[in-house]
Amino acid sequence: MSKLPGSAGFTVLGDKSLEFYRDPVSFYRQRMDKHRGGRVFQSRVLNRATVFVCSVRGARELLCEKSNIFQKDPTDLMTNMYGDTIVTTNGEEASLLRLSFSSLFTGSSLESMKAYITSDHPKCAYSVFKSLGTQLVLGLFLNIHLDEHPELFHEISQLCTQHWHGLISAPINVKVSMWSSGFSVALEAREKLMAIIKDKLQNDKNGFVGTLGTLPLPDSSSASQHLLLFISALIPKALASLLTSFTLALSGNEQVIAKHTLQDPDYLHLVLLEVQRLWPPFIGGRRIASEDCTIAGFHVPKDYGAIYISHAVHRDPEVFQQPDSFLPERWRERNAGQEHFLCSFGNGPRSCIGAKLTDVFLKEACMYLLKHYNWCMDPPTQDLQYKWLPVSRPANRPTLSFSRLDKSESDSSSTS
Repeated sequence: MSKLPGSAGFTVLGDKSLEFYRDPVSFYRQRMDKHRGGRVFQSRVLNRATVFVCSVRGARELLCEKSNIFQKDPTDLMTNMYGDTIVTTNGEEASLLRLSFSSLFTGSSLESMKAYITSDHPKCAYSVFKSLGTQLVLGLFLNIHLDEHPELFHEISQLCTQHWHGLISAPINVKVSMWSSGFSVALEAREKLMAIIKDKLQNDKNGFVGTLGTLPLPDSSSASQHLLLFISALIPKALASLLTSFTLALSGNEQVIAKHTLQDPDYLHLVLLEVQRLWPPFIGGRRIASEDCTIAGFHVPKDYGAIYISHAVHRDPEVFQQPDSFLPERWRERNAGQEHFLCSFGNGPRSCIGAKLTDVFLKEACMYLLKHYNWCMDPPTQDLQYKWLPVSRPANRPTLSFSRLDKSESDSSSTS
């Protein structure tokens, strides 16, 4: 058992939260360089001594083999904003919730997506795809569709955005004349959303919201709290992140990959795995050690925080050769059968319960784009430097031009 490299610093004065949240990728790379490539080290974040995990081996231990030791933080802001949900609870309660919800996230695939993109002008890809994701989650989870209830749809969309912005703001509930803190606005948005959700649970017996009301949940508030979580702006942002990275990866000269994908539909799965590997929508996740233990051979004391960095784990050179290169073929070759090493949506018993649903949606949406459009960056040279929090996307939102394939090309691609 070895001592963790680095220093946890002193309370308050030694905290590195600002540096980490400003640029998490530079944060971990600088410390890995300092520790001669070591992919596990310690620092202080959120005023807690914390181990950072940047290797596949360490992430597997943290999320899978020792998931019973590394628990969700009960004081996390997600608990304040969403209540006790499948994401925030621990132990038996989390297992029972997962069991109750599992039937709602498996089964039939989503219908093919309609064309949400027009070809008249260059589009901000991220904004378009976030709108698509919002329509998906509100239609799927609340039976509220833009074309049927436009005013209610836009009201909920705005409330979800306000609620989300409060989640990533300082948790200070302040209201004075003519001004309210972001957190205060978020709490008000939460109350309004909960009122809408409770009305749907009472009066809508169809689809997901209708089935949710029949599940054996711990208490009467659990269904509404989980619906609040499922319709949050987090899901559309994650979908928008992956779809944006997909279209950028396949734009320009990479359109040859697009043609290959149409000729071999199974290749799309490899492309999406590689998109997820290089540009995970979430930088990672956080746990708390409930007892003394080890990660990748290093001693982790009780009450230490533990943060896994998916961006780093997915670039572990011991597992992924040429880790910074976009190589979908790796998933048929050296990394065949190693999809479980990815942690974009967590991993192990606490992985995202909606990961399969996300996978179905992404495949449907991407195949629709491939069959019906060509696209390129417009202008062709743009700054694609990524920001990684709260979700990954280019810091300067890229614009792309989509040109619809003529019918003969589309029919040909559909039958190839």
